[in-house]
Amino acid sequence: MDGTATPEAKSSGRKTAAKKAPAKSAKTTRTRKTTTTKSSKAKTTRSKTTKAKSSKSKAKTSAALGDDVDATELEDVDLSDLDVDAVEVDVVDATVTEDSDDEDSDSRNDPDFVWDEEESEALRQARKDAELTASADSVRAYLKQIGKVALLNAEEEVELAKRIEAGLYAAERLRVAEEEGEKLSTQMRRDLKWIVRDGERAKSHLLEANLRLVVSLAKRYTGRGMAFLDLIQEGNLGLIRAVEKFDYTKGFKFSTYATWWIRQAITRAMADQARTIRIPVHMVEVINKLGRIQRELLQDLGREPTPEELAKEMDISPEKVLEIQQYAREPISLDQTIGDEGDSQLGDFIEDSEAVVAVDAVSFTLLQDQLQSVLQTLSEREAGVVRLRFGLTDGQPRTLDEIGQVYGVTRERIRQIESKTMSKLRHPSRSQVLRDYLD
Repeated sequence: MDGTATPEAKSSGRKTAAKKAPAKSAKTTRTRKTTTTKSSKAKTTRSKTTKAKSSKSKAKTSAALGDDVDATELEDVDLSDLDVDAVEVDVVDATVTEDSDDEDSDSRNDPDFVWDEEESEALRQARKDAELTASADSVRAYLKQIGKVALLNAEEEVELAKRIEAGLYAAERLRVAEEEGEKLSTQMRRDLKWIVRDGERAKSHLLEANLRLVVSLAKRYTGRGMAFLDLIQEGNLGLIRAVEKFDYTKGFKFSTYATWWIRQAITRAMADQARTIRIPVHMVEVINKLGRIQRELLQDLGREPTPEELAKEMDISPEKVLEIQQYAREPISLDQTIGDEGDSQLGDFIEDSEAVVAVDAVSFTLLQDQLQSVLQTLSEREAGVVRLRFGLTDGQPRTLDEIGQVYGVTRERIRQIESKTMSKLRHPSRSQVLRDYLD
């Protein structure tokens, strides 16, 4: 009996154990919450400490570099000492800044937002100034870029030319093999392709090293109807042609050979694009030759040469010289401003030879009125014949046959009516009012 527990005792023991178990579970939960809270506080403390250290480190670095150090100058600072928490704090700060920028954008989209007109006008003026200086900035940037490539000596030019020639030969070898179906080994094909690429690199190097030559030659042709950058571009096309046709075995420097091609490309472009009315290239060359001879004679004679003197130098007739000078004239805009103030235009000072003079217009109107009054004294047929015969209606005189077809009579009858009518018009009662217009 003592060693065996009764059913009532067992049941009571289970209830007691059940009561103790929830107590232990609750205690464990409180312990875990306390631990989590402490851990969270510890993380917060570490984050604050790290952020403080980071701020102190940035302050020390800024003080060491100077007070005027920009934030972008701190990009090379070693960030290996910073932990993950500090990085997360910086990211959060950046996100907050972006949100503030978005808020500014939203405020601008707000219908109640008022745009500053003065600021808007300043922006437009700044944009106009930028457009005006865009061309000069482009030239400056281009000159700065091409100035980075070093010039070449004669030996380097020959070496590059040899590489270009080898590249062209390798490209031709590959093309022939592909057309004829010749099978090249993998190694040979790889070597040929490498030589082709090396030749292209050599060509680019030779081009870039001589771009300054194009600029120096293009300066001589400014102010002749084409922009400076357009002249440079056309000269670059001539430089490419010179690189493709340069023969290093002749012993000449590349710049000497390329100068001719650059000048030729620029002058051809000016002949095609510079003038409002295009002139054939061969005539442009004749015009340039005439201008050169004219300048030489002006320097020698001290005066403007006559057409006969120019014709003698060019071995052509004086009439041909005048014709060439006529072709050399360039049109001038009638809207061109005149004077320092620019308030007048060239068209304001040119007489219109086709314009009707006011006195003549008034006299013609009065004559028409007097003719109508005189013709009203005639019969309808007589007045109609006179109007058609002399073109008083539309300015086109009619023949006797045409007038006869209008009235359905013969040519002779119209002649008789005309003769009778002219006799009536010669009477002083009718002709006196018209005699003043005969002068």
